[in-house]
Amino acid sequence: MNATESVFNAEIQIHIYHPTGMKIFLLLVLFAIFSIPLRAGQDPDFMIDQPTMETATFGNGCFWCTEAVFQRLEGVMGVVSGYAGGHTDNPTYMEVVSGNTGHAEVVQVKFDPDVISYETLLEVFFRTHDPTTLNRQGNDIGTQYRSIILYHNEVQKETASSIIAELDKAGIWPDPIVTQVVPYTVFHEAEEYHQNYFNRNPEQAYCQVVILPKLHKFKKMFRDRLAQ
Repeated sequence: MNATESVFNAEIQIHIYHPTGMKIFLLLVLFAIFSIPLRAGQDPDFMIDQPTMETATFGNGCFWCTEAVFQRLEGVMGVVSGYAGGHTDNPTYMEVVSGNTGHAEVVQVKFDPDVISYETLLEVFFRTHDPTTLNRQGNDIGTQYRSIILYHNEVQKETASSIIAELDKAGIWPDPIVTQVVPYTVFHEAEEYHQNYFNRNPEQAYCQVVILPKLHKFKKMFRDRLAQ
């Protein structure tokens, strides 16, 4: 230790052990602790452990509609629109809608299974789109709009496959279900302007004509599952 370091350490000891110095020292420590999330550029809640959180990934047409539906469920902690199920890395929206990437428009849903089950999410999924139309939802046509479930584990795979078999057997629709059940691999988050689209653009024509009626129908069917 050189002379400069010795003087510096001596000054620190004087400041710490002096009553006023101790208060200042403690304030600095507290400031450092509580400023960690801000300096990390994250929400302060990032330090809270949430061991029960799970992820589900669905595609059932335009993700603007799908996102708006799942956002309104109790137990859903977050919904992100994106692309998955294809072969192109980091695709853009224009590349996906061309139909050449193999990707579908999907939403990734973060949910608390203690509040809402994966089975309930699947019920919402199947009751808010037509799973019997191949590569099409209404006027949205193309492989990017196909009905698809990307399972994150074997339990999700078995649950989805079982429900599809039950629905087909029950004859809910006149045609068989064509929903793909495939393993989740990579999720590519869509451009920022696609996120939270309906909530930010409720007056937009597509939102008024397509999404709003769908939401009204959804709310009637799942009124007991809506977030407060």
